[in-house]
Amino acid sequence: MRAHLAFVLVAASLCACRGSGDVGGAPSGAKEAGKPSMSDPASLTQKAPDAFKVRFATTKGDFVMQVRREWSPLGADRFFNLVSSGFYDGVKFFRVVDGFMAQFGVHGSPEIASKWARASIADDPPKQSNKRGFVSFAMAGPRSRTTQIFINFVDNSRLDAMGFSPFAEVTEGMDVVDKLYKGYGEGAPRGGGPSQGRIQAEGNAYLERDFPMLDAVKSARVE
Repeated sequence: MRAHLAFVLVAASLCACRGSGDVGGAPSGAKEAGKPSMSDPASLTQKAPDAFKVRFATTKGDFVMQVRREWSPLGADRFFNLVSSGFYDGVKFFRVVDGFMAQFGVHGSPEIASKWARASIADDPPKQSNKRGFVSFAMAGPRSRTTQIFINFVDNSRLDAMGFSPFAEVTEGMDVVDKLYKGYGEGAPRGGGPSQGRIQAEGNAYLERDFPMLDAVKSARVE
């Protein structure tokens, strides 16, 4: 478990240095002048509602996250904007470690991913604990949260002291989360799973070619 916890930081640091992107073809979210767009992080600055739900339709079924802005205001705002822009549609659950957590949020198109590589938000002090079903942003130290999030499979409360601040909880469909494909295990270089550097450089094409069993988000929508 200690190795997994340390690797949350290592893996997230790779994200901070590179980009991420959308499922094959032309990148979704093409920018329209004067309108919020996932290809322009600076345009996605809407304040989130105090509480809202997001339904994720995945290749294993649906689950719902309940977001509470008071838990992690900046995290909730970032998540609300990402979901509203369609950012998570098509992304893969690329790091699913049994007994630890399920991580996703590297966009399938390297072009889109690169736009978010340095679009970090300031930290929120943890007000909730990283218990089973709670959701936090991955990070690589202070002010490094961008787009990657993870769902805790078990009580990972030791992450609280490291600054991982839950902003939501899976309130429906945690059994679906439990079924996400775990066969690839920990990511490279510590394990045989996907390399985050390659995901961000090559997008979903890399994952679909070398890790075809990964589950994916079909859509994520505010309810």
